[in-house]
Amino acid sequence: MNLRSYTDAELDEIRSLPKRVTNPGARWSDKPKLRPGHRQRSFQAVGEGNDEPRFSIYQRQSLADASSFSCGIAFLPRGGRLLTLARYNGPSHEHGNITYLPHVHRATEQAIAAGKKPESEAEVTDRFTTLEGALACLIEDFNLRGLNAKPDMPKLPL
Repeated sequence: MNLRSYTDAELDEIRSLPKRVTNPGARWSDKPKLRPGHRQRSFQAVGEGNDEPRFSIYQRQSLADASSFSCGIAFLPRGGRLLTLARYNGPSHEHGNITYLPHVHRATEQAIAAGKKPESEAEVTDRFTTLEGALACLIEDFNLRGLNAKPDMPKLPL
């Protein structure tokens, strides 16, 4: 099933839609046998006041390297293909011209139209340095309720 086209305005509307997490007590599970080993947990969310649309939120972190993490959100349209809206990644790897810095991938109309991964483009950020901080940013950026995370401390000017 092909991914339907989304405009940037539609993507912004999906991002800003109030969402409620339905399983805030999701537990961590370790996946040590997978290489590299990691821990992960997944949350489900629905549009507030409505059981549709549906969303999936995840956190994943390497067991060997705390800076190797990802936190993301996907839209699960009824009868459609999953659309990853955003990924918040730690500084453990390079991405294009981004070298070992925290960065955020966001779905764009341009990437979808080009047949790329919707969230293929990334931007460097200084809003988080930890997985907890990344989740706090995702909660704020995607209007999530029912889930809490502590933001990373802002960097002090030199």
